[in-house]
Amino acid sequence: MAALLLGAVLLAAQLQLVPSRPAASAGAEPGQQELVQKAAPLQDKGPDGAAANGSAQQLPQTIIIGVRKGGTRALLEMLSLHPDVAAAENEVHFFDWEEHYSQGLGWYLSQMPLSVPHQLTVEKTPAYFTSPKVPARVHSMNPAIRLLLILRDPSERVLSDYTQVLYNHLQKRKPYPSIEQFLVRDGRFNVDYKALNRSLYHVHMRNWLRFFPRRHIHIVDGDRLIRDPFPEIQKVERFLKLSPQINASNFYFNKTKGFYCLRDSGRDRCLHESKGRAHPHVDPKLLHKLHEYFHEPNKKFFELVGRTFDWH
Repeated sequence: MAALLLGAVLLAAQLQLVPSRPAASAGAEPGQQELVQKAAPLQDKGPDGAAANGSAQQLPQTIIIGVRKGGTRALLEMLSLHPDVAAAENEVHFFDWEEHYSQGLGWYLSQMPLSVPHQLTVEKTPAYFTSPKVPARVHSMNPAIRLLLILRDPSERVLSDYTQVLYNHLQKRKPYPSIEQFLVRDGRFNVDYKALNRSLYHVHMRNWLRFFPRRHIHIVDGDRLIRDPFPEIQKVERFLKLSPQINASNFYFNKTKGFYCLRDSGRDRCLHESKGRAHPHVDPKLLHKLHEYFHEPNKKFFELVGRTFDWH
């Protein structure tokens, strides 16, 4: 009898030590700082109910905020080579989609990968950079968060943006207008064309700098990341205060694909075939005008961030 009573007492003590998910649920108000940053996982639990390896879901300490067609997927895949990084697989669209944001930080937390305490959780949603409401919402969640922004030559980004939508239509066997029809209206550049607006980096950057100091935003040169990825990813490691774990040997140039692929623990992997698609032919005169169009906006962006880029 005494043994049974002792066993019951020990069992009760163990149950009190088992961590539980935060009380905040999907209905929690967005931006609430009191929400617990970690939650016990819904899987990989041991006999006592605790995570078998101490892993849990965490709100991201780093977000890749953009830009669309700037190389965000490549950046995330390269960063995932680091053992201290846990990356969300899909674009979460928490801060820019109302149907997601209205569900609160509890929902956002549930979209994060499992990680151990020393790991950095990262998510990427390229639309964040150009969404006006997002900077304030991210700041409300964590004003000390570290942000990654990857940019390419704005003219090239416009062409890549168009190319992605074009291929989506072609796959569905739907007709799609030429890029000239989008870029030019009544003999002038169509300033209402979304792809053009997304490349006006200075406009969107000003919005972010209203809420975050420049030192909290690291700008990755997307064009250099394509040509020579290792030096750029080293800079990202330093910005995120990660130990230098990614090496030049983690990258190799794939001649067939025409860009760098990754080598991790003897396993080779390349980006999806949808990446690096050839752009449609554009009249050289129109391309020249596109470069001229971005000349002044680029200058404003360089002055804003205190840095220049090798763009047309």
